[in-house]
Parts: sequence; C-alpha cells; structure tokens
Amino acid sequence: MQAIVINEHGDSQVFEDLQLPNLTPRPGHVVIEVRATSVNPVDTKIRQGSEGTAGLTFPAVLHMDVAGVISSVGEGVDTFKVGDEVYGCAGGVVGIPGALAEQMEADANLIAIKPKSLSFGEAAALPLVSITAWEALVDRASIKPMDDVLIHGGTGGVGHIAIQLAKAMGARVTTTVSTDEKAQIARSLGADEVANYRSESPEQYSQRITDGKGFDTVFDTFGGEVLQNSLKAAKLKGHVISIIGYDTYDLTDMHFKGLKLDLVFMPIQIIHNVEREKHGEILRRVAALVDRGQVKPLIDQRYPFTRQGAGAAHDRLESSKAIGKIVIARD
Repeated sequence: MQAIVINEHGDSQVFEDLQLPNLTPRPGHVVIEVRATSVNPVDTKIRQGSEGTAGLTFPAVLHMDVAGVISSVGEGVDTFKVGDEVYGCAGGVVGIPGALAEQMEADANLIAIKPKSLSFGEAAALPLVSITAWEALVDRASIKPMDDVLIHGGTGGVGHIAIQLAKAMGARVTTTVSTDEKAQIARSLGADEVANYRSESPEQYSQRITDGKGFDTVFDTFGGEVLQNSLKAAKLKGHVISIIGYDTYDLTDMHFKGLKLDLVFMPIQIIHNVEREKHGEILRRVAALVDRGQVKPLIDQRYPFTRQGAGAAHDRLESSKAIGKIVIARD
C-alpha cells in the first residue's frame, strides 16, 4: 500500500511517500480503506516532535481521524462487515499507525458507521473533536435544558461541534470569537449569544448575557489565559471544563467561587487501551445527531490525499487562519 510517512521530525516538508505491506487485521480489529482524514493540532505537534511522540518509531504514519470502507475484518469482530462505511479516531499516536495511508488498521471498538448524510471528507472532520466535545459537555458537565453554557472558540475544531451539541441538549449557548465574520458563523451554528473577546472582558460579557450571575458551564478549548478567563466567567459553584491543563494557573477565582474544574484528555482510551468502546458509542450517537440535521462539520479547506496535500494541510492549520476543520480526502 502507498503511505505518506515521516522519517524525522520537522516542518511540513518532512512528509515522504513510501510503499508499505498491505495490512491484515488482528483479532478485534478491522482494516479500513482510507478515503479521508483531517488535521488536528496533535497531528502537527507529533510531526514537529514537540508533543505526543511516546512510542513513535520511524517511518511513522500520522493522523488520528479516519473515514473509509472496511476491507477486511479480524477474528472476533461481529459488529462490522466488509463494505461498511465507517469513521473514527483510531491511531496516529503512541506508535499506532495512523490514517495517512491507503489502509489503516483500527480497533473495532474505536469506530462507528459514518453518518449517511456526509461525504467521507466531512465524516473524517468529526471524530476527535466530537468525542472531545461530548466528553466535556455530556459526560462531565451533564448540561441540561436552559443551562447557560459558554464555549470558547466557537469556530474552532472542537468549539463548533460543542456549540451544536449544547444546542441539541437544549442549552442557552454563548461563544467567544475574534471577528465579526466568526460571530456570524457561530450564530449560524446555533449560538444564542456571541462575545468578541478582543473588545469585551469576561466580566463585561457575563454581565451583559447573564446579568452578572455567570455561566453554569464554561468549556475552554485553548488553555492558558482562556482558562483563567473561564474561571472569571463561571457562576458561583459553576463548572469549568478544559482540554488544556498542562500550564501554570492561578486558581484564586476557582477557590473563592467554589468552582468545579474538569480536564478532558480525549486520547486516554487509545493510549492506555481502556474503555475504548465508549468512543465507538459516542460516534454512533454523534452520527445520529448528524443525520437528524442537528450537527454538521464546518470545513475550512480540503486538500488532496498526497504528500504535497498533507504538507499544505498542516501549513494551513499552523497558520491559525483556519475556520473549522481541514480535510485531506480522496472523494
């Protein structure tokens, strides 16, 4: 099979073409004919060598998200069959080969039938960000109808899915953005209120939107200063969830407001091989929401499934200009 690999860490020019042996699935696994993948920040960090490189050996096949067609099924797999169209987040980390190849082996617990209403490219944009948003808002926050929910970065990969999940659960959703264009996009995704963080402080938009009470749940998708601002925006005894906790923080606001802080690290099930079936279940539930028209991926750019396309896709993400997800697809 043809694969796009890296043989060293570096910039987007390190991708190379390489012929690798065709795959045979192990028990509990399937082989997917890859039709599409998407780029997440973790993919660029692994390529750079700055993060997520434990277990990696060269040549390395990167990318966690995949969408494609099952071409063979391993012993013990009775939930999928050859020809099924699936999606998932199933490799590209801790030495597990990823999706930048013609074939990818995947643990059957980590995948689901893709949404019927989406192309492979659109479906590949969803797995990592959808699982992350679901774990934050459903599993951790258990948000309820009419909860005031603040989601930072409403046009980002995780943020744009989080807006739609929160709305599907009946919440009143506010999101932060940096431009008027992004504000319009966020509203089109279902945001009830939008705050431009360049012109409004957390105290100001909390006063305007919640009459100063603060938000029941705040979802931080950036870390750093945004997590500090999340503590300011949350109500007394509110709940803050973040996906970036590896930094130094001042928890004074958390202490005096009696806040609950949760951290979500989506790849735990993949890295440690625990409760992987939860990812498959989340993806099945997300697919149902997609096919009911309640969730849709926001696609920034689509690139061809080539070495040059992979490099260009990584450059686009690292430019910080993307709105939504970047896809590499054959369809």
